[in-house]
Formats: sequence, C-alpha cells, structure tokens
Amino acid sequence: MPAPSAQTIAAIRHFSRFYTRAIGALHEGLLGSPLSLTEGRIVYEIATCPQITATDLGRDLRLDAGYLSRTLKALETRHVITRTTSADDARQSLLNLTPLGRQLYVAIDAASQREVGALVAGLTLTQQMTLVEATAEVERLLGGSLQGSKTGTADVTLRAPRSGDYGWVIHRHAALYATEYGWDQSFEALVAKVVADYIEKFDAHSDCGFIADRGGDILGSAFVVRKDDTTAKLRLVYVEQSARGIGLGRRLVEACMQFAQTAGYARMSLWTNDILVPARRLYEQLGFVMTAAEPHHSFGHDLIGETWERDL
Repeated sequence: MPAPSAQTIAAIRHFSRFYTRAIGALHEGLLGSPLSLTEGRIVYEIATCPQITATDLGRDLRLDAGYLSRTLKALETRHVITRTTSADDARQSLLNLTPLGRQLYVAIDAASQREVGALVAGLTLTQQMTLVEATAEVERLLGGSLQGSKTGTADVTLRAPRSGDYGWVIHRHAALYATEYGWDQSFEALVAKVVADYIEKFDAHSDCGFIADRGGDILGSAFVVRKDDTTAKLRLVYVEQSARGIGLGRRLVEACMQFAQTAGYARMSLWTNDILVPARRLYEQLGFVMTAAEPHHSFGHDLIGETWERDL
C-alpha cells in the first residue's frame, strides 16, 4: 500500500482537532461528570460488557497495561467499579460497575445523547443521513487497523434501545421463530405486546434493555423488567443466526443479570419452551433452574412452557 502523503496526514489531524473540540473531549470532566475521558470510556465498556476482564479491556481500548491498572485502581477506590477474581483463571480480574458506577454511566450516556443531538440539530434530515454515512465510512476504512485481532463479541456493543429498535426486535423474533420453529403470527402478537408493555411501563431504576450492535447492524437483544419487588424477569432474548456460536447470547444474559443485581433484585426468572434447546442449555450453564413446566397449545404448536429461576 502507498505511504500516506503529508497532506493526507495533515487533513486527518485537522479533523481530529476539530472533532475533539466539537464533542467537548478537552473538558476537565467528561460531560459534566467527575470522570476523565478515559475513565468515562472504561465505565462505558464495563456497562456494555459486564464481567469483561482487565486484559480484554486494555486490548480493546489499546491502553498501556500500567496506565490501565492505575486507572482501574482509582475507579475502584472511588467505588465506581468492582474487581473479582475469575473462577476460570485466577490471573484474570472480572470488572463490573457498582450502583454508583451504573448511575454515572446512565448520567453520562444521557448527557452524550443530548450533546450529540444538539450538535446535529441544525442539520436537515438529508444532512444528518450524510453525516451518519460519512462516519460509517470512516469506521469501515479504519476499523481493520484498529480492531487488530479481535474475536468473539469484542467488536459488538451492547447499547440501550433507540426509537426504531423495538419494531426491529418484534420483526426479528417473529421472522426467526417462524423460520426455525414454524411458529405462527400469534407469536408476533405476543412479542409486540411484551414490547409495548416495556415501553409504556419503563422505569430506568427497575427495567433495562440491551441491543447488540455491530457497526450499525443489530445482532440480538435482551430485556429486564420488574416482576415484583425482589424478582427481575428476563425477556426478549434473541441472537441472529449469523452471530451465534461466539458467546453473544451469554453476554446479553449476563449483562441483564448484572443490571438486575445493581438494581437490587434478589433473583431473576424467565419463561421459555422445551423445544428451545440452545437457550435452555445457556440458562442452565448460567445457573438457572427450571421450577415449573406446563403443556400449552400456542403459536400453532403443542409446547411445554417452562419457568426458570436463579438467585442473584
């Protein structure tokens, strides 16, 4: 490949200076929070990938190991994160947010939404789409060199649902279950009711949704809703066929479990059916136990509905 010209390098550096100024990256605190830019990004990564190891975090963010270690220690001292030793590898630390860390993440995420919204508010819809396409092209062109040897779900972001995502979740549930299990449109109606109920009754303190996003492509979802004061309910878990086998389903469910723990729930429950073998296997691996089973005729088939639960 030809070496970049001095003009190319200068243009990219000029854009970098412009954009860091435009998004307020040079401010002392990130979006009005007590966190630095690096600390805020670490909190974001842990929020969207609970149980991430310090090693994976450093690799994904391309941070010096010593600098990362000092930053993590500072966040731990300030009760923003917790570190626990991995049961699989005692040399690895698993990172999670504390309740304070979750509050900071929610506040920073909301502030970022407002700031970017204000930044592009003066653009027409066509100009906004042009900007989105341009950023996607930048990510595509530079993504290979930045991602390096990422495998599994490292390049997948778990983010909060946005307008339009809910309809997509309904559509993909209906399409996938029709294709894989032959379920009829009554299943789509059920999913639509669950989604509508989530939107209408949403409470940020007790409910949460995760959308698995890779470069703008939605690969799956999982939601947490309140069943009662002590029990969270896991709902709307799915993974696209193209993203199966890389641990994304586990990551989605673990993210929901981590949120439920932070929200103060004592246990989590879910409802599934006996023919969903891969999902049942995952729930069992994550410590869920089937507590009830009942035959029913739904979605055009005779099924056995199952309730699974686990303590948090």
